[in-house]
Amino acid sequence: MGLDHLWAGWRGEYIATAGAPDVACVFCRILGSDAADADTHVLARGDEVFSIMNAFPYTSGHLMVMPYRHVGELDELTDDERDELWREVTRAVTAVRTVYSPEGINVGVNLGRAAGAGVLGHLHVHVVPRWHGDSNFMTAVAETRVLPESLGDSAAKLREALA
Repeated sequence: MGLDHLWAGWRGEYIATAGAPDVACVFCRILGSDAADADTHVLARGDEVFSIMNAFPYTSGHLMVMPYRHVGELDELTDDERDELWREVTRAVTAVRTVYSPEGINVGVNLGRAAGAGVLGHLHVHVVPRWHGDSNFMTAVAETRVLPESLGDSAAKLREALA
């Protein structure tokens, strides 16, 4: 019996840039670009924070909420940033429930490389819809996730729910 391989080329970009010191913060690059929110998968913008799709999602609907300001720790947030961040996380959870009807939702912050932070220095809160069996054999044995819809389709649904 031979070893089968399933191509997951999107992982290459992540592996090449994760934690690289010479690569500018991806979130700051997006915020500084002239690209339309629909093209960068920005879902909603507030005064202090914004919501964006995760480009490397665990499941369809995996989004992140973060401050505009490049800060890496919770205690670096201003009171206004902190208050709006948690209001927007709550709105994001409601939108994910509305759009995807998940059986559960993970909300989390990875502070530092050892905690699993993929983008160091720019705090972001993950909102991940979950279903029984969504961490199936594909993730465990093939290091690949199977997503039933495109990032753009997920973004459009969530953008509408957040409007």
